[in-house]
Amino acid sequence: MEVLLLKAWIEKERYEGEIKDCLTIILQTKGCFWRKCYMCSYYLDAKLDATQQFVEREINNALEKGRAEIAKIFTSGSFFDEREISKELRAKIYEKLKRLGYRKLIVESRPEFITEDVVKEIENSGIEIEVGIGVETSNDFYREILINKGFSFEDFVRASEMLRDVARVKAYLLLKPPLLTEREAIEDALKSVEDVKPYADVISLNLMTIHKKTLVEKLWTKRIYRPPWLWSAVEILKKVDIETICDPVAAGKARGPHNCFRCDESVARDIREFSLTQDKSVFKTECECKDMWKISLKAEDITSTPLFP
Repeated sequence: MEVLLLKAWIEKERYEGEIKDCLTIILQTKGCFWRKCYMCSYYLDAKLDATQQFVEREINNALEKGRAEIAKIFTSGSFFDEREISKELRAKIYEKLKRLGYRKLIVESRPEFITEDVVKEIENSGIEIEVGIGVETSNDFYREILINKGFSFEDFVRASEMLRDVARVKAYLLLKPPLLTEREAIEDALKSVEDVKPYADVISLNLMTIHKKTLVEKLWTKRIYRPPWLWSAVEILKKVDIETICDPVAAGKARGPHNCFRCDESVARDIREFSLTQDKSVFKTECECKDMWKISLKAEDITSTPLFP
């Protein structure tokens, strides 16, 4: 008997300048086919024998968790990968969401699954769709050598240009790929924001967390990698001029983005409030560890290794 390991909850999401309820669903599918990114181990939660009937039951059970105007359906892979969710099941999902009064669906996909057929499918879905693509950085060298993402910036551009007439495009950018100093990571994120702006409606700044059984974890255990400072995220968010969201997962934990562990909860709250409001005046938290962050930026320029844990 198949056991549902369902994760679904109601959270807040920015929609057309307002804050709305969003039902977020994490589906257990066969998982991402790539499974080679150096920082990701979501594939460990995949269910390799997941049938479409199993996934459909997950969806139906998740939709009983509550009602909202927006739905996020994440598979830790690609929504448009037929291995994970078939075209027939996707059609059922669109119809059910419309019937229940949902106005928007947010999904994720690698660019190789964005085809002409998928574009037509989105156009005929009858519901607003936003597609998130994990481009991570606009720097092809960083993406291929430091992240091992398996596609180029041009692949992202191609997918975006196909989607923009029928869907919103969200570009995921990764703050602090392995082997970059903190300052290099900030500079890369800011340059990537500028590079993806012509091809994205919204940017999601994703702060590195340490997943188990990854190359990044090995670097972290050897103390030659540190997750990004939350101050670095604040620095970036203060400078962007495109709608940008950021959910600092695991903020304040050793494996997650953090400052001194005393101010982390407050800074993370500021970041989440900014994501909903886009109001830069929310960044009010101050802490003496900001001086430590500034010192760390200078020190890493010389040593290339983290100064503070």
